[in-house]
Amino acid sequence: MNAIITVVGSDKVGIIARVSAFLAERNINIEDISQTILSGNFVMMMMVDLSSSTGALDALKSDLAALGNSLNVSISVMHEKVFSAMHRI
Repeated sequence: MNAIITVVGSDKVGIIARVSAFLAERNINIEDISQTILSGNFVMMMMVDLSSSTGALDALKSDLAALGNSLNVSISVMHEKVFSAMHRI
């Protein structure tokens, strides 16, 4: 199962490192990643593979939201199929 993780907020050192370490601790593989800085705002999207994850999706969403709060960024998780359906033209 794949999911899309988005991270948005003010740029600062360590955002990618903290999010990547968080995912690695839960055996979640990053399959694709894109990040940029837009007028001082950090924006990152990742496609991740949850098939070997050590936890449930709801717990992952909650834990990532808490991590986001600690980094002063917004982190959201969405199943890949939901993301694709929402962004289909």
